Amino acid sequence: MIDAHLHLWRIERGDYGWLTPTLGALYRDFLPGQALAQMQVAQVARAILVQAAPTEAETRFLLAIAQREPWVAGVVGWVDLAAPDVARRIEVLQRESGGLLKGVRPMVQDMADVGWLAQPGLDAGFEALIAHGLVFEALVKPVHFSALGQRLSRHPTLRAVLDHAGKPDIAGGEPAVWAAGLRALATRHPNLVCKLSGLLSEAGEGATIDALRPWVREVLSCFGPQRVMWGSDWPVLTLRGDYGGWHLMAQTLVAEHAPGHQAGVFGGTARRIYGLA
Repeated sequence: MIDAHLHLWRIERGDYGWLTPTLGALYRDFLPGQALAQMQVAQVARAILVQAAPTEAETRFLLAIAQREPWVAGVVGWVDLAAPDVARRIEVLQRESGGLLKGVRPMVQDMADVGWLAQPGLDAGFEALIAHGLVFEALVKPVHFSALGQRLSRHPTLRAVLDHAGKPDIAGGEPAVWAAGLRALATRHPNLVCKLSGLLSEAGEGATIDALRPWVREVLSCFGPQRVMWGSDWPVLTLRGDYGGWHLMAQTLVAEHAPGHQAGVFGGTARRIYGLA
């Protein structure tokens, strides 16, 4: 099994702008040994490390970990997609990574301009991702779905991943707008796949499997199980639950709503999308 979405960080590095003491238990180091211990209990063999800071320095920090930890299957990093020399930056990072750089993720959810993704000035950056065989990872909320759709329409060959199912407001319990936008994205953009991750964080304190069931059912219905992959979102996950608990919930829900497709959701889709051996 593969965890398609896992974070590591070292606080003293100093470029995690969102990571402050107000986040309590998250404001500490989360390093490879801790992650591997969680994965081993759940019998998860490999993981994709995903950026948590909008800097190339953090991407290189994750790539260095990937180069020495055999359980790390790849890294989704960060590059300034609006930079005039974005193609050169992507080429340099990919070359340095030795093939371990699998994708790039701008932190769109934190941007004031909800239409940022649709800006024509980003075209060169996205074309560079395609040229280098990299995945675009979309960290967005439903308010960004329109701009995301415009971006994907400009690059029909771009492999893209929707993080955390587009971050629906599960705690607020208003699925209609999210579900309609999700179905439109899934239908119009066949190269977009969806991560079954981050849902506990959106569900609020004490959320049970029953609270997640209709949302997971909608994800699998919109994308089909062949275009869904599981991720833990550890250690952000720890604000609402534990690694093993979320893994078991997800396995149960996938077995209910996509029987026979567990192997794909928990490994096969990630191998295909990220080009893993």
